[in-house]
Amino acid sequence: LQDAAPTHLVTTAELAPALPDTGAAVLVLDDPDTERELAGRPDTDPTDRDRGGPITPGHPAYTIHTSGSTGRPKGVLVPHANVIRLFEAAAAHLDFGPTDVWTLFHSYAFDFSVWELWGPLLHGGRLLIVPHTTARTPREFLALLRRERVTVLSQTPSAFHQLIQAEQEDGAEEPLSLRYVVFGGEALEPARLRPWLSRHGADRPALINMYGITETTVHVTHHRLTPAAIDHPGPLSPIG
Repeated sequence: LQDAAPTHLVTTAELAPALPDTGAAVLVLDDPDTERELAGRPDTDPTDRDRGGPITPGHPAYTIHTSGSTGRPKGVLVPHANVIRLFEAAAAHLDFGPTDVWTLFHSYAFDFSVWELWGPLLHGGRLLIVPHTTARTPREFLALLRRERVTVLSQTPSAFHQLIQAEQEDGAEEPLSLRYVVFGGEALEPARLRPWLSRHGADRPALINMYGITETTVHVTHHRLTPAAIDHPGPLSPIG
């Protein structure tokens, strides 16, 4: 909070008393006064008050903090254009659309969430927010994927390995609706996907290894995993 120096703090009545005093204006979402104030705001495009012009793609969309190599979190300013670039580049490889169902599995403090949030919203799809306890209970998460007919799943390799194990232990024949599983956040060992491929194959869902760093806006590399790639003698995925 000291580093970012926010001007507004968005919260709820239940949480507001426990938050530190930062000097920021507090917007309590479930307060009737806040609702009335927001209802009176203009519905036109925002402007940059400091520069006197409209908000452009080059303006910051958000600040997200990394752990940093020094141990001190550092804020990264990411402009609107970078988020659009991410999905325009992905469109050459992945055909997302309005019938897709995505999960918000990760914390929004982790940049993978930018991909999970804006993927469905920019393509008119459905965004399913995974409850905290469900995300940490692989069997419950597997049941949710089936029940909600999720088609786009984003996972760190370690989380997906737990999901593979849960499916093996579950033994149910009920199919999944997944079209894509996108890996990111940490190094992938393709050989550990063999149990999944033996059950589902490599085409539906397609297994996509993507990687990047916070400063480059989530993903900058792309590699679709094939059976040949998974059987490659090397330990890591060749994502460039």
